Amino acid sequence: MCCLATACSIGFTLPIDRHTSPHSLTRQASMRNGSLNSVFVEIFRLGNREVSRAEVVAFLKTDDEDGYQACGDKAMAHFLNGLVIYKRGKDESRPPQPVEVPVTNNTVLKKVRVAFALKDDDVIALLQKNGLTLSKTELGAFFRRPDHRNYRDCGDQVLRNFLKGLSSM
Repeated sequence: MCCLATACSIGFTLPIDRHTSPHSLTRQASMRNGSLNSVFVEIFRLGNREVSRAEVVAFLKTDDEDGYQACGDKAMAHFLNGLVIYKRGKDESRPPQPVEVPVTNNTVLKKVRVAFALKDDDVIALLQKNGLTLSKTELGAFFRRPDHRNYRDCGDQVLRNFLKGLSSM
């Protein structure tokens, strides 16, 4: 199960300003402050899921902290859909994105790439920044449909290095 706390704990935080580039992403000591929580609540809302600030705080805690709440696949899917809308804007000409469950590493990689408008070369550069070399063909296999013969599962290491690279831009 992919959880919001896991994504944040490896250095992926959201910018307060929706027009901020990924270059300004940093790990913030004040991750649980009110303004950042409001951003998370707004992103969930854009993804068609209502959550309270208390739920966001619980999602952001680590599993060994009191009050921790796992962010399940359905909630994470709403969050990722909301993240795309938050960063890119709502396209009124398209129907709302369906909620894809279960949320896999491939789904997270794809949605974050779309949200931040990253091209294949950008993703490869982010991975190389953390010592992981991947070809365009290998990367493309992560974005294929699971029933496609060239589909490959995105491993934890690939996703972790991608998010670390994104947060250090």
